[in-house]
Amino acid sequence: MTHPLALPEVLTLREASSVLDTLLAGLAQQPEQAQIRVSASPLRKFDSSALAVLLECRRAARESGRDFGVDDLPAELQGLATVYGVASLVGSAPASAPSLIPDSSAAMA
Repeated sequence: MTHPLALPEVLTLREASSVLDTLLAGLAQQPEQAQIRVSASPLRKFDSSALAVLLECRRAARESGRDFGVDDLPAELQGLATVYGVASLVGSAPASAPSLIPDSSAAMA
């Protein structure tokens, strides 16, 4: 079962703490046996803090006995997850092969 948790358009170090608080509060409101899914489709501007937020959400979900995954992870963020060795932990497959070096039009900060 999918539940409506989503990342914002911008998730950098500046926003990480408040976004994490919001997601953890949303996670706490989900049914006990729910599979937790977070939509990354709104995400346009981000840095590696986005991975830290997702990993903390995963930890909280798993600690409460629930599965965790991310839908629609941008290829650039999937690439960062691969470089850092945590791609399998965020539970998302990239929509296309990730580019490890973003081009000038990428939304990374």
